[in-house]
Amino acid sequence: MPRLFWKFFATIWLTLATTLAVIIAIVNLFQIPPPGRDREYQERAIILTLTANVLARDGEDAAARFIRTSEETVPLGLRLSKSTESLACADESTAETKSILKDGTCYRISVTPQGSFLLNVVDNLALLVPWLSIFIASTVAAAALAGYLIRPVVHLRDGLSALAHGRFDVRIGDQMAGRRDEVTALAHDFDSTAARLQELQNAQQRLFHDVSHELRSPLSRLQAAVGVLRQSPAKLGAMLDRMDREVERLDALVGEVLTLARLTAGSGLPLKTQALDVIELLNEILGDAAFEAQTRDVSITTSVDGAFRAEVEGELIYRALENVVRNAVKYTAEHSGISVSCEAAAERLKICVTDQGPGVRRDELERIFQPFSRGKEAVPRGGYGLGLAITRQAVERHGGRVHASLPDGGGLAITIELPRRPTSPGSADPRDFT
Repeated sequence: MPRLFWKFFATIWLTLATTLAVIIAIVNLFQIPPPGRDREYQERAIILTLTANVLARDGEDAAARFIRTSEETVPLGLRLSKSTESLACADESTAETKSILKDGTCYRISVTPQGSFLLNVVDNLALLVPWLSIFIASTVAAAALAGYLIRPVVHLRDGLSALAHGRFDVRIGDQMAGRRDEVTALAHDFDSTAARLQELQNAQQRLFHDVSHELRSPLSRLQAAVGVLRQSPAKLGAMLDRMDREVERLDALVGEVLTLARLTAGSGLPLKTQALDVIELLNEILGDAAFEAQTRDVSITTSVDGAFRAEVEGELIYRALENVVRNAVKYTAEHSGISVSCEAAAERLKICVTDQGPGVRRDELERIFQPFSRGKEAVPRGGYGLGLAITRQAVERHGGRVHASLPDGGGLAITIELPRRPTSPGSADPRDFT
């Protein structure tokens, strides 16, 4: 048993034992008779008194008949004896005898006394049985209550030990069945923490796997270019250009991975915010994107007016907005258009970017925000599937929200909802996003 169990048990048992000692002291102080003994004494005294009254009033024969009748009803060993010596009545009456002087004759009425040892045993048992029962009941109650209190602590200890050993799949909420108290709430919080740790562990493992997979391709191409150079030195210029492109891709991949890692690692740190006009920042990004979109004959239709000054970390919000706009330019169909709209309210800004690309399947609307995830029907156009993951991390760090939807006319719509002041993601008022 844990030491805490014995502490609880000792405290509860000592409290009950103290109460019991006080009760016993009160009983001894006021000399409360044991159960049943007072009634027995009364029966003997009544029988002796009645026999003496019959003897004094009706004589010896009447008393003898009364004794026979009494013995047939309640056998107490009632006897009648007499002595001609009047001095015999000088003895005092006791609980078992009574002396009567009648017509010069001393009559002694007696009942058979119970054995003193047996009487003491009965008296002691009569005194001990109630208190022994209370003692046993208090011990059982103390053990049960201490066990009830310590059981969830043991489950929590086992759960924390499992987490310390890397077993993030442990859950203890089901072991609290039947309880409805703060300990149960603590167990469910533990399960939520374990689930979050398991999710982070899975995400980390998936990230390592995806990064290694994405790094393998450009490294393989670099190795192939080196092999071609060794066999054909005349192709030096073309292979150097090829190697430069692969190095640039590696640099871009490492940069995005580092950005995502910094966002994930700093999720609990305060933001370095400054007052910026988010709509003005968006217009700068749209200007650059419109220039790049000309190569694919893609137009950008905007409905972005006014101003929305917010306390944000400029670099994060810039990357978040740029990734969404550049994704739209990259995946929309050629000779099509992109629609960008803003809706500013008192405490939040809603930005919607809609393209006319192939879109994604409905069951992929959440998966595209995971690192290295792309829609299965998306046309490969470079990139590593980290842009939307960075966007979600950056916006959620400000207490905002990002989600994808499928417009009726096709394509994909990404909506960013950003509060004017940073809040924790879990504390945002849901009414701000309706």
